[in-house]
Amino acid sequence: MKDEEIDFSDLPEIPPEAFAHAIVRKGLQPVARKAQITLRVDADVLEWFREKGAGYQSRMNAVLRAYKQAHTR
Repeated sequence: MKDEEIDFSDLPEIPPEAFAHAIVRKGLQPVARKAQITLRVDADVLEWFREKGAGYQSRMNAVLRAYKQAHTR
């Protein structure tokens, strides 16, 4: 089948804004696996991160990574 023969009529158009959150990893090193742990965090700190919405655990990880990088130089 040639590209011209493909029927895209049932697919919604993707606005350019949707690509702003895309992640392209072609040619990059694989993402390191994350370890699942149990971590005690003050309730107010956890609530603050949760209030920021979905992805709060990733944001917590980013804060820890930034701290690590700032202290390993």
